[in-house]
Amino acid sequence: MISKIIFYIGLWASKKSLQAEYGKNIYSSFAKESKKQFKHIIRLTPDIGNSIFKLNFAFTPCYIAWYKAFLTLKMDNDTVICWIWKINENMLLLIPQNLLKRYGAKVYLGGFRKKAEAHEIYSIQKKLHEYDYKIRYKNIDDNTFEIDIYQCGMKRLCEENGALGLLPGICRIDYLLSHYMGCGFSRTKTLGDGNDYCNCRYSMIGNCVWSPENGFDDRK
Repeated sequence: MISKIIFYIGLWASKKSLQAEYGKNIYSSFAKESKKQFKHIIRLTPDIGNSIFKLNFAFTPCYIAWYKAFLTLKMDNDTVICWIWKINENMLLLIPQNLLKRYGAKVYLGGFRKKAEAHEIYSIQKKLHEYDYKIRYKNIDDNTFEIDIYQCGMKRLCEENGALGLLPGICRIDYLLSHYMGCGFSRTKTLGDGNDYCNCRYSMIGNCVWSPENGFDDRK
C-alpha cells in the first residue's frame, strides 16, 4: 500500500514538468508504461515487515517502474536518473518547506536513530528479512550518528529485476532529501558504486547541498 501511494503521488507530482519538457503524449505514454511495470514489479516485491527501512524499501518498486518506463521512451540512462531525481524533488516540494525543515529531520532521522541500535543487533543475529538492510550503527554525539549499510534491499531488488542501471544514481537521493530536510549528510562509499558498504553520516542539525551539476566524485 505504501508503495502504491508513493507511485501515484510521484506520477501526479511530475506530470507538469514532464509535459512541459516532452508534451502530453509522451507523458501519457510514460504514465501508461510505468503503471504496467509497477503492476508487475509490486507482485515481486516482498514485505520486509516493520523494519526501520520499510519506507526506503517501499520506494524501490516505484523507482524500477519509472526507470523501465523512461527507457521505453529511448532516453539515455543519465537522463532517466535525472528525471527520477526530479520526481522525488517534486514530491518533496508538495510539503510546505518550513514544515519539512522544522520537523523532517526530527521525525524521520530521529525515529530512525532511535531504532538503529536494535536493528544492528538484528543484523548481527540474522533476524532480519532476507531483503532487509543490514547495518552497523555508531552514535557520535547528540547531533550526529553514523550508519554503515553492508546489505541493501533496494540494490537486491534492482539486481533481480533488470534495473541495475538505477545504481548508483538512485543512491544520490539521500543528498536531495537531506538538503530539503535541513540536516547534515555525507558519504564517500556506497554499495551501488561497488564499495563494500555505504558509510552514511547524519547530523540532525546541519547543511547538505543538493548540486548534482557538481558531480559526485567525493560524495557518493
